[in-house]
Amino acid sequence: MKVHSLHLYPVKSLAGIQVSRFEMDDFGPKNDRRWMIIDEDRNFVTQRSLPQLARVMTDLSESLVSISIPGEGEFTLQHTSQELRVLVWRDWILAYSGEAAASEALSRFCGKELRFVYMPDSSFRRVDAGRVSEYRRVGFADGFPFLITSTASLEELNGRLEEPVDMRRFRPNIVVEGAVAWHEDRWQKLTVGEQNFDIVKPCSRCVLTTVNPDTGNKDPGLQPLRALSGYRRTPDGVIFGQNAIHEFPGIIHVGDSVTVIESE
Repeated sequence: MKVHSLHLYPVKSLAGIQVSRFEMDDFGPKNDRRWMIIDEDRNFVTQRSLPQLARVMTDLSESLVSISIPGEGEFTLQHTSQELRVLVWRDWILAYSGEAAASEALSRFCGKELRFVYMPDSSFRRVDAGRVSEYRRVGFADGFPFLITSTASLEELNGRLEEPVDMRRFRPNIVVEGAVAWHEDRWQKLTVGEQNFDIVKPCSRCVLTTVNPDTGNKDPGLQPLRALSGYRRTPDGVIFGQNAIHEFPGIIHVGDSVTVIESE
């Protein structure tokens, strides 16, 4: 097995970036989901409620994040010194408010008041203690620093669909090729290149997987979620992919070998 592709998401729920390598820091993939969008109640906003966010492109140069909003233009995201607490699921987190121009443009595009916020190094959001006993951190990702998926599982799923979907629907960080479909369900520890990963939780999927990443429209037949629900439902939800944490900082590359160290 080897790494088929790598993906970063500089802003939670905006379009991702496919990269040839990425560095890992304490948060997970460096610069991954350190920015997020909030509403007037300081609650996080995603494609679940605003699928058109899929059409907002992102770019990353060094540690500078830029976005391209249809009809509004390009903006480099910069944070101010204004602190505020923002909500991601059940976690209230200290963040910095973004500068107004990009937030105002996104608000016009989406038709509601929105704001970009940034998680600084000084803010600490803990990975679910029920799944990871170590005191580990995560950015604005739903719950864990990494999502690992398999090309074979996507191919098996697409064999059940009238219209195949691509892996962008599932927003992985690491895509593995050369595995057998759904064998990732049994993985517990992996080595990717020279880096070690612990598989900590199956990833339960939601309506976000029904959003076409090119058009920002939800599939009227709720695919591929409907198909997955028919045969991938578990006590953890409807599963596609595995959440993971890394053991130490480092770099991984497309083409790196992937070895299962422990499995069920």
